Amino acid sequence: MPHPSLQYLRMESLPSPFCPGCGNMETGSAFLRAVRDLGHEDLSAFAFVSGIGCGAWITSPHFKADTLHTTHGRAIAFATGLKLSNPKLNVVVISGDGDLAAIGGNHLIHAARRNIDMTVICSNNYIYGMTGGQVGPTTFTGDRTSTSPYGNPERPFDLARLVAAAGANYVARWTTAHPIQASRAMKTALGKKGFSFIEMVSQCPTAYGRRTKMGEPVDMIKWFKKFPVRKRGEPIEQKTPTRDGVDLGVFADRDEIEFIESMKATYAGLEV
Repeated sequence: MPHPSLQYLRMESLPSPFCPGCGNMETGSAFLRAVRDLGHEDLSAFAFVSGIGCGAWITSPHFKADTLHTTHGRAIAFATGLKLSNPKLNVVVISGDGDLAAIGGNHLIHAARRNIDMTVICSNNYIYGMTGGQVGPTTFTGDRTSTSPYGNPERPFDLARLVAAAGANYVARWTTAHPIQASRAMKTALGKKGFSFIEMVSQCPTAYGRRTKMGEPVDMIKWFKKFPVRKRGEPIEQKTPTRDGVDLGVFADRDEIEFIESMKATYAGLEV
């Protein structure tokens, strides 16, 4: 029996650009499961935007949909223009932590602040996987990478807390070891007005696992399964992420006015 997600893909035998054991297609599969559960027979109601990096290949060229593969770090900027020009589209950005949180970090926090009606899924593998295994904004303190051979001296971003604090309506964090919970969160995000952000922690055995001695894909999946899950309503305390301290769950779920509605309310009655 064919996989139910095949109806959303360009071809059944499309070769994968990902390294063996990469978690990016698990992220894509969780998203397509959410789309299917929402009752979409195809992806004609969606437009996908990605930047540069391994995570950007999840949608382009795999999804049978309109996609924009943009310049490095500018996926959310392109997506903002797309949403403003055609508000009826379900605009979804899927890309990596280096693209969205480092080079595109400014776009990320301001899109959350404006509460633009789009869904952003960040495949976070804690490193620049495609360009040589460099230290990134989510790399843990002490991790050895190609640009931090003696250990990373910097503190990492906690992306879920960062985006929630910036004003997003919905924020959740799961891992590739939690595909059902991740898919449910993506389903919620797609149905939520305003800015939604799903941080999907993903294994990168080639760059992160090898350089930091975290092991093979199975070892990394076992590591993810040890992450604590937050309870609904539990206070969100600020803390620096560590290898043992990455908590999962929902970090924001609110219904503040989204950007286009705010613009209409602001300019209502004005002559153009």
